[in-house]
Amino acid sequence: MPTPFRYTEPLPPKSATGTVAEVYAQLALDFGIAEPSTFVVLSSAPELLAPTWALLRESLIAGAGSRTGKELVALGVSLANKCPFCVDAHTVLLHATGDHALAERLARGEAPRSEEHARVLAWGQHTRVPGAALEPYPFPREHAPAYLGTALTFHFINRIASALLTENLLPAGAQRFRAVRSLAGRTLARTVRRPARPGLALALLDHPDAGEAPAWAGGTPVGLAYAALLRAALSGAGLLDTDDQELVEAILQDWDGAHPPLSLSGFPDRRERPGARLALLAALAPYRITDEDVAAWRRPEHTDHCLVHLVAYGAFLAVDRIESSFSAQISQEAV
Repeated sequence: MPTPFRYTEPLPPKSATGTVAEVYAQLALDFGIAEPSTFVVLSSAPELLAPTWALLRESLIAGAGSRTGKELVALGVSLANKCPFCVDAHTVLLHATGDHALAERLARGEAPRSEEHARVLAWGQHTRVPGAALEPYPFPREHAPAYLGTALTFHFINRIASALLTENLLPAGAQRFRAVRSLAGRTLARTVRRPARPGLALALLDHPDAGEAPAWAGGTPVGLAYAALLRAALSGAGLLDTDDQELVEAILQDWDGAHPPLSLSGFPDRRERPGARLALLAALAPYRITDEDVAAWRRPEHTDHCLVHLVAYGAFLAVDRIESSFSAQISQEAV
């Protein structure tokens, strides 16, 4: 039987224990999907799985503001990152909010009829460019922690999905049919429209430190979840030697949000520096990762846990570059 997993073999969710089982229980309750592949693929690294779920829950699901608006941000981010899996997922979730006409316009590649919806979608797309002017916000300022958190969540999840999953949200690409999208959305409608109490996912985190939360989060649970994911994802740097770490981080420091050329000029050769190449691809073009790239890096000692961590490290370097520009803009406003 084909699976959605490209390079890993996650354990069946029914065998989950500990933190992984707790995350799956919250997913079923608050996300409406018991075993979404975007989270199952992280299950070999519970220390990544828990904060990824916490950031999504506390921003998209329990954070302030319209669920439709936040789904539009997530969709805009997914379009900017060229992640068809996540584009399809958020189209289905827009059906779940009850915005069926909006979902289908976007599925056809058309712009929203509402100027407000169009502005929110465009804002999500612009967040890929570090330093892009993101204000004035197309949503109330008091909702900014949830909207910013949603954008950062999907800059990370897009990269994980593009690197480690196939493109099909549903078997055989069934999500391409309007009736299937609509039906899938309707099955999630009750969960999506039900209010969620903020902060419940924080119990899954390992001693979250309020002092590490970014200023843009405004003291909300979003900030603690973001700080926990940053700490877990950047620990993957240990899978690279010092020279490779410095190369990858230097390239990300100068990244302007552009997608790399087809030639992948400037990327390390997979035979000489396979780890650096894989991390950079995860950051800038995870949809360009090939079987050869993974095979060149992977050794007998490189478990699924290691691969997930290396991809997460590269992915989060891009997220951190984007987040740093959020923080810098907020700091300038405060002066």
